[in-house]
Amino acid sequence: MRVYEAIVKGLEGIGVQAAFGGAGENAAGLMLALKHSSIRPVITRHEQAASFMACGCAMHSDRLGFCFATAGPGAFNLFSGLAVAMSDSYPVLAVSGYASLDWKGKGALNETSGVSRTPDSQAMFAATTKKSFLLTDASKTCDVVEEAINLAFAGRPGPVHIHVPENLTHHGISVDNFRPINLDRRPVTPDQKRVGEVANLLADAVGKGKNILALLGFGAVRSGAGPDLVKLLERYQIAFATTLDGKGIISERHPLSVGVFCDSGHSAAWKAFLQADVILAVGNSFAQHATFGFREDLLAGKTLIHINIDIGEIDKVYKADAAIIADARLAIEALNEEIWPLAGPAAARVVEQRDYDAERIIHLGDEVHPGQLAQAISKRLPSNAIVLADAGAHLAWLGYYLELSPGQFFRKPGGFGPMAGHVNGALGAKCANPDRPVIVGCGDGCYLLSGFELLTAVQYDLPVIWIIFNDGEFKLIKLYQLEAYQESGLVEFDNPDYVAYAKACGANGYRVDTIEEFESAFDEALALSKPAIIDVHITRLALPHYSPSPKGLIAGIGEMIEERLFPNRER
Repeated sequence: MRVYEAIVKGLEGIGVQAAFGGAGENAAGLMLALKHSSIRPVITRHEQAASFMACGCAMHSDRLGFCFATAGPGAFNLFSGLAVAMSDSYPVLAVSGYASLDWKGKGALNETSGVSRTPDSQAMFAATTKKSFLLTDASKTCDVVEEAINLAFAGRPGPVHIHVPENLTHHGISVDNFRPINLDRRPVTPDQKRVGEVANLLADAVGKGKNILALLGFGAVRSGAGPDLVKLLERYQIAFATTLDGKGIISERHPLSVGVFCDSGHSAAWKAFLQADVILAVGNSFAQHATFGFREDLLAGKTLIHINIDIGEIDKVYKADAAIIADARLAIEALNEEIWPLAGPAAARVVEQRDYDAERIIHLGDEVHPGQLAQAISKRLPSNAIVLADAGAHLAWLGYYLELSPGQFFRKPGGFGPMAGHVNGALGAKCANPDRPVIVGCGDGCYLLSGFELLTAVQYDLPVIWIIFNDGEFKLIKLYQLEAYQESGLVEFDNPDYVAYAKACGANGYRVDTIEEFESAFDEALALSKPAIIDVHITRLALPHYSPSPKGLIAGIGEMIEERLFPNRER
């Protein structure tokens, strides 16, 4: 059995279902091994897309994402997706070729040994993964693969990488000691002492009638903590907000929901946060946009209880008064068992909610308002749909107006936040969730970066729907330029005929200029179950909801002016 055959057989044994990669001479043996395996191979037009697809595969599944590339430039194209997996906690394995060890330092084609002015790929992959391995002995293949995969799932999940030198793929080099990979997944369980501390603190707050707000992030989504959270929140009538990453973990129509808490979120969530005495943060990392730019006084006068799988997230931004380091579901499950004897159910309460039905949008001009577009997506969204938003102004519109019910998933680009990450990652999400509709909301700037992977979707029959918010400009960059420099430049561009492009690729294409046209196109695209682009021409005049302060836009503008006039004054 040759090296790549052993790697593929090991991945088959642990249930890997899809492999995303770019073609190349150093990956040729891996491609052939995949051809004869039960793993579904998806050869992308660009390796960066393969790394994003591996993230998409791991995003809403319990599986390992797998991507591969040839040596040198092909391997380097994987970095962006591995950085996403690192920041967003996706278990991903990347395998890449490597120049022959026999020629180290001679400047062989694609050499990345770091010797003789060649790039050092080991250092570069080490910077974007939990660990990068260099396989030097074919007999160690199964040991290295097993260690790498278990590390990907260990603690806080993340990416790992294996270099396979070309000399190990030659004829006569074989893995004679193949064995199945032992996947030893050990969940991060809570320390009972910490659980007791949190239970006592929370029970005391409940008993004294303090205002408690739960702030739920993607860690809670990924762990499947929703049902256990519902038990806790309903028993003690605790209102909850979500970060953009946690959106949809519990129905956004739940009577205790106050909406999304972030700088482009809902005023009801901001108000609930300001009024809270205790913040129960579950599975979030207090990221930049979720903290109004790491606002120093955000938690002033509040008690913070932080639950996270990674001890490195505790106290990273805000000092916690109590913390549980564990998988979110296991932590909440243990907390429920501990707190129920300490505090009885709370009386029913009414919280000020985000009112989706009452939301009205003033229509500007003849083109589609992006807020109305997000509302229209909500109304027609299948009950088990996955919606992925890319980086850009459209994310703010979707985060604010998209209403999710149980069974529907949403994901933004996460902490690393690449443009086009989900334009491509959606194909991986579809491979991992073939029975779920996968819809991408993306700006035209995002789509233009890597929309050529539509060809990949067509070739491999991956019926993803891309909804392009088309306004011919980089909206967020333009707004930042205007705010920071009082002028804008180089942010406008022309778009192609997306309908013609879709048809040329073998996909469905729709151009829509009204909400009614969008509704018809969206319904048809869902029914046909074929890759599709819906090109929606939106107005440039609409600005997303945003405030630099949880106290509201006016207060935030005042703070910005004060900061510019008195930069050294403490807030």
